[in-house]
Formats: sequence, C-alpha cells, structure tokens
Amino acid sequence: MLGVDTCGPSGSVALARLERGRARILGQTELAGRSYSATLVAAVGELLARHGLKLADVGVIVVVNGPGSFTGVRVGLSAVKGLAEPEQIPVVAVSRLAVLAAKVGASSAALDAHRHEVFLRLLGPDGSVRDLLAGSEELAALHLRPAKVAVSDDEAAALIKSAWSGTELVRCGAPTASDAIQLCVAEIVGRKFADLALLDGHYLRRSDAEIFGDPMTAKARHV
Repeated sequence: MLGVDTCGPSGSVALARLERGRARILGQTELAGRSYSATLVAAVGELLARHGLKLADVGVIVVVNGPGSFTGVRVGLSAVKGLAEPEQIPVVAVSRLAVLAAKVGASSAALDAHRHEVFLRLLGPDGSVRDLLAGSEELAALHLRPAKVAVSDDEAAALIKSAWSGTELVRCGAPTASDAIQLCVAEIVGRKFADLALLDGHYLRRSDAEIFGDPMTAKARHV
C-alpha cells in the first residue's frame, strides 16, 4: 500500500503492507512544502526501491485529497492518477480532516486555512459529517459546537479557542501519509475504491488565481 499526502505545509509518502487486516508501515519519506511537483514522483520511486519493490508491486494507493493547499492537492492527485492508471492500481481518497480526527479519536478536527480561517470537520447529532471553511464570525454563529476538536497547528488552535472557549483542544502531530493508510484499511479491505475519472480535490475554497482573477472580486477590492 502506497500513501501520498501533499495537502499541508509539508507532505509525505509512505509504504505499508496489509497483514491480517492491519497496516504495517514499512517506511515514510517527508516532503518539503512548495516542492511537491519536483520531488513527489522521485520520492515514491526511491521509497519503493529502498524496499526492493516496483510500482507494479503496489496493490492500492491511498491519497489525501484535501482540504489544504490548492496547488499541493492538485499536484498530489495528478501524480497519483499518473501512477495508478498505467498499472490499473486502485485508489482510495481520504480527507485530511478525517485523518487528523482519527489520530486522536475525535469526531471533529480543524486545520489552519490561512487568512484567519480554518478548515473544520463537524459531526452532527445524526451522525452526518460536515466539512467547511470558517473564520471567527462563522465559528461564533455555529450552533453545533463539539466538545473536543483535534488540532495540529497553533493558528487553528488559537482561532478555535477564541471562538469556542468551552471546547477542548486535543493537540497532535500533523497528519501524514502513514496515518492516511492506517485510517483507510477498512475501505481497502472492503474494496471501496475511487473512480479515477471522477476523483477530484476536496478544496472548500477557490484557488488564489480564481479568487483574484474574478472580475467581481477584483472590483470589490478597489471599491
């Protein structure tokens, strides 16, 4: 099992083996942010070679499809599609918020989205999951406030704390490709794979190019 996460300020690729319904992590390579397009495919090749494997030996690829850096999400998904299609390798996609929440056993999670906003995952009373982009005003207006939120960065922690003083913040390390593989074992065993033709990023916001290239947005900034 190969894992790919290029959604955050730094990323990772991981290799694991499925043994008795569990993922045994064989290795992980960290990727520096803003360099994914130049380093991702090479890092995958080096990780496989280190364990005497080739891409044809990979049975499934787990990709984190956002939310996060728009460019990072696009690079990761494009690379995974390029790796998976020739060898017909099945792919499982997973939300970075879901991976973060699972790390600490929480139902909710928050990640810094910059511009004084957070990417937020909320679990409703009916069990439904909602991912959204929110600033301090949006957070204050939400009626559903979880008792516990997983966070991995200071910016998200500060924003949640200022808006929801009664919510417990559970700190942990940033989600990784290894964490994503661990979370997706059930989906892999159940063969719940993504349709590559329909696989897209979980963005929650438009890219800077779309925002600042929008004539209405540009006009509003100069009013």
